[in-house]
Amino acid sequence: MQAGSPDRVDRRLAAIRATGLGLALVLGVGAAHAGALIEFPSFDERVYPSRLLGYLSRPDGPGPFPAVVVLHGCPGFFAGYVEIADQLKSWGYVALAVDSLGSREIGPRCGDGFPAQATDAYAALKYLSQDASVDAARIAVLGYSMGGESALSTVERGRIDPPFPEKFAVAVVYYPWCRGRSAMVSAPVLILIGAEDNVASAASCREMVAQPHDGGAAIDLIVYPGAHHNFNFRVLTFPRWPGRWLEYNEAAAQDAEAKMRAFLAVHLRGTSPDQPKAK
Repeated sequence: MQAGSPDRVDRRLAAIRATGLGLALVLGVGAAHAGALIEFPSFDERVYPSRLLGYLSRPDGPGPFPAVVVLHGCPGFFAGYVEIADQLKSWGYVALAVDSLGSREIGPRCGDGFPAQATDAYAALKYLSQDASVDAARIAVLGYSMGGESALSTVERGRIDPPFPEKFAVAVVYYPWCRGRSAMVSAPVLILIGAEDNVASAASCREMVAQPHDGGAAIDLIVYPGAHHNFNFRVLTFPRWPGRWLEYNEAAAQDAEAKMRAFLAVHLRGTSPDQPKAK
């Protein structure tokens, strides 16, 4: 059976429904800004999966609009990412939230990482770059936890060399794993992390940002006192992970959202609200 056959596609759609995306669509989450479940070509169509699944939300009108590729954390895709994509749409961005695990019919990858997610981000970048309603020079990548680490990989110099010319213009990363990473990045980066995060270390992100990176793009780091991992999600969909503290923090979530919105506006729209300062 071929990777893109109807039976396999139906099974992958069913897998996504189990994670919450299909449920969100059926129940009309964000109905005023509802997007659509789509398939798009993978980074290398010669291997499985030849096509990836995602949730696409776009503003009304012909564009061209700036765009954002959204990458999920290690538990996989759930309804919170639909809400993020729809919120980005309300700000005037085309948003494509990619389901890297559901597309492959696999479960959580917490503790293991998932390098293929970074190449999935580039597949989404290429797909959006070919969309007439998108400005290919103004596409950002936004990642959470494992997705944040993958987002960093897409802009870290020398980490990935895709066989096509498109590059991300900017990256926003929530609580990524920064240890061992280079500060030499090809696009401006905003990192948002809690000081009390015991999954991803704020200290490691400080060490990363402190590295010399003359000739690279700027990295802004915001550390929230008292905030833990997944501080922006009101409802936490996560596998059992002993010893890991996950907690919503309203003050940090709201400030991070404002910082992200301002950062995207500066770098994708050319507006000039107050920019976040590194800490």
